[in-house]
Amino acid sequence: MGLWVMIAGLVVFLGAHTLTTQRELRARMIALTGEGTYKIVYSLVSALGLALIVWGFARYRATGMYPVWDPPVAMRHIAVALMLPAVIMVVASYVRGRIYTTLKHPMLAGVKLWAAAHLLANGDLGSIILFGSFLAWAVFDRISLKRRKDVGGPPIPVGGATNDLIAIAVGVVAYLALAFAFHPAVIGVPVVGA
Repeated sequence: MGLWVMIAGLVVFLGAHTLTTQRELRARMIALTGEGTYKIVYSLVSALGLALIVWGFARYRATGMYPVWDPPVAMRHIAVALMLPAVIMVVASYVRGRIYTTLKHPMLAGVKLWAAAHLLANGDLGSIILFGSFLAWAVFDRISLKRRKDVGGPPIPVGGATNDLIAIAVGVVAYLALAFAFHPAVIGVPVVGA
C-alpha cells in the first residue's frame, strides 16, 4: 500500500512541477484563476504530493521493502560525499554567485546529484522509483529550460565570490543538519555508522 501511495504522491508532486514547464498551459491557468490563486493551488497540490511521498515511502519502508540489487558498502560512502555538493548547489540557487552563473540551474543540478547519490546507495524498488523519478524529472526540466522562449520570473540579482562563500557555509551547515539530525530522525536511517 505504501508504495502505491508514494507513487501517487510522485505523480501529484512532479505533475505539478512539470506544469511549470508547460508555459502556455500555465499562462492559461493563471489567466483563468489569477496569479495569486494559481500560486496557492500550486503550493497546496505540491504540499499534498510531498506529504503522500513521505508518508507512502515511510509505510513502504515499515512494511517491508522489495530488494532489487544489493549496493556495495562503498556506494553509501560515495553517496554521503556527493550530498555535500548537492546541498551547496541547492543553496546556491537562492544565494546567487559564481556557482549559480557557472551551473545556470544549480537547483536542478543539486536535485540530480541528490537523486543519483541515493540511487547508488539504495537498491530497493521503492528507492529506485522515488529517486529515479526525481532524477528523470530534473533531467526533463533542464532540457525543457533550454527550449523555453520566456525567461520565467523576474531576474534575481547575482552576486560574486562572497555569495559563493555564503552558499558554501550555509550548505555545509544544512548538510550537517540533514545528515545528523533530519535523516536519522525523519527517514529512520543513520547516514554514518550503520
